[in-house]
Amino acid sequence: MNDSSWGTPQTGYWGPSDHGPGQGAAPAGPAYDAHYAQHTRPMPVVPDVPEHGGDQDMDRGAARLSGPPFRDEPTRARPLPGEVPQNPEPMPDAPQPAPAPQKKSAGRDLGAAIGVGVGLGVVIVASLFVVKAVFVGVVAVAVVVGLWELTSRLRERKGIKAPLVPLALGGAAMVVAGYAWEAEGAWVAMALTTLAVLVWRMTAPPEGYLKDVTAGVFATFYVPFLATFVTMMLTADDGPWRVLTFLLLTVVSDTGAYAVGWRFGKTKLAPRISPGKTREGLLGAVTFAMVVGALCMQYLIDDGSWWQGLLLGLAVAASATLGDLGESMIKRDLGIKDMGTLLPGHGGIMDRLDSLLPTAPVVWLLLVLFVGSG
Repeated sequence: MNDSSWGTPQTGYWGPSDHGPGQGAAPAGPAYDAHYAQHTRPMPVVPDVPEHGGDQDMDRGAARLSGPPFRDEPTRARPLPGEVPQNPEPMPDAPQPAPAPQKKSAGRDLGAAIGVGVGLGVVIVASLFVVKAVFVGVVAVAVVVGLWELTSRLRERKGIKAPLVPLALGGAAMVVAGYAWEAEGAWVAMALTTLAVLVWRMTAPPEGYLKDVTAGVFATFYVPFLATFVTMMLTADDGPWRVLTFLLLTVVSDTGAYAVGWRFGKTKLAPRISPGKTREGLLGAVTFAMVVGALCMQYLIDDGSWWQGLLLGLAVAASATLGDLGESMIKRDLGIKDMGTLLPGHGGIMDRLDSLLPTAPVVWLLLVLFVGSG
């Protein structure tokens, strides 16, 4: 039904017309009215209604303006008094219940993470203070597994085939050379490992040679070369305590960033790289690391001082955060969440080495500057 059918007179129904008999209109004039009066329909009986402008007419007009014919909507049946409406619809202006607040999640299995962390800590500390050579072996194994995870993800996600065999053999040799001959041995072993990667890749077709050897050289520097600084710390008289200080500061920095960021973090630190990291978490890392650094330098390191520990803790918090962001950048480029699944609650070995590897040369250098290399 359209608007023209409401209140508009129809031609030829209500009376004479001046337009002639065409198209349903009656011919004009009194003669026609008298002759055809018997053939016209009687006027309908219209009940009495109040004069125009009355209250009822206003109600009717309001109903017309707001009724379904003006909105092209189906008419809804209204329930009778006392009848329960079927499928009642909520009022549009009725207040909706607020969604229940979601509980903050830690984002990982804390029980498994703590259990694995404690287990690794026991193995590292036991090997560190019982037989130094065993600790060197633990570092070498971690390097080889880390190289395997890194090269596997590069092959799976990017089609980059960095040669694992020369990387694994050269990486383990670099760790041992760093302990046996310190910096000179580490540099020589790195050069030989790089050469081995270049030669080994020549046995395959030349397609992709450049990207494969580039990834191999990067992996050589990123994992085993940085790890040699850990075994180089071990050569000092108080070597086990230096390594323990390095491990404690890195773990405390990560823990402080995680705990403070999870509880109070609001401002993103680097949302495009790692959305979970916040500036508040970074402040937590700095605070925790500086406090523990002061305690370690004062009580664990020979000839160390608390103020040196403050600087050491600040440097560790910065390097650990940058290392974490660096690996996050690699994982984002590869489109993965973790480098592996070897450690429940942590991911892979590389997911635990991300903060340790870039922090090792920083701690080694500062300890040499503060208390010497002996």
